[in-house]
Amino acid sequence: MISKTSRADVRAKKHRRMRGNLKGTAQRPRLCVFRSNKHIYAQIIDDIKGVTLCAASTLQSDVAEGLEYTDNVEAAAKVGAVIGKKAVDLGISEVVFDRGGFIYAGKVAALADAAREAGLTF
Repeated sequence: MISKTSRADVRAKKHRRMRGNLKGTAQRPRLCVFRSNKHIYAQIIDDIKGVTLCAASTLQSDVAEGLEYTDNVEAAAKVGAVIGKKAVDLGISEVVFDRGGFIYAGKVAALADAAREAGLTF
């Protein structure tokens, strides 16, 4: 019988494969993106110390206010702008982008573009 692998398992496998090549350092931390069905999350992580330097998501009240929905491209762009601003305030200008196994399109691309406009380079 043919069994089909779930999309979540395929994404997790892609993410594990990508993480073999991506590593955030103190000089260039990792911008990690996760999107669920209702929300989108972004963290800037120093993998050497194992510390999250800053984070933003649509669960935060300052991000969610003014948004009609928390699961669309507009919300992702707002999260990208917020995470970019927080990173620049911490003195972080360069990051390594970790798309989390998701396809670089739609919400993930909108978050990345907004973070670039806020001052991050990757």
